[in-house]
Amino acid sequence: MSVRVDMESSWQRDVITRAIIGALESENVNVDCSVEVVIESEYGIQALNSSYRGIDRVTDVLSFPMFESKADIVKDSDGTAFLGSVVICRARAEQQADMYGHSISREAAFLAVHSILHLLGYDHERSENDEREMFEKQNRVLESLGITR
Repeated sequence: MSVRVDMESSWQRDVITRAIIGALESENVNVDCSVEVVIESEYGIQALNSSYRGIDRVTDVLSFPMFESKADIVKDSDGTAFLGSVVICRARAEQQADMYGHSISREAAFLAVHSILHLLGYDHERSENDEREMFEKQNRVLESLGITR
């Protein structure tokens, strides 16, 4: 598997890329793929959240999957699969890192892993069991990368 992370911003690029690759490997995604990562302002992410989810407030991360689940992943004509887009609010990530008492790098990695799991079909908002499963997976990926609180 090779992964291309398309990201214009240099903010936390290395840790976000590592986290994405770690999440895909942990989920046994065995296809060459690409993911778009956008670092957005509070205003920008609020507008996206309002437009796409009908929730008119700032959020930390949004995921725009191309597939319902990892079982549905299909390669493009170039032999890779575009999994979708991840939009991270830099200001919110920095606020949360301060609030939770860990590094900005740890928060950026957490948000990247969280969003990749959404791109693969996980949804913590469906039930308490789904939430528990998703957060356990997130923690395992971060621990495997040596990213701790």
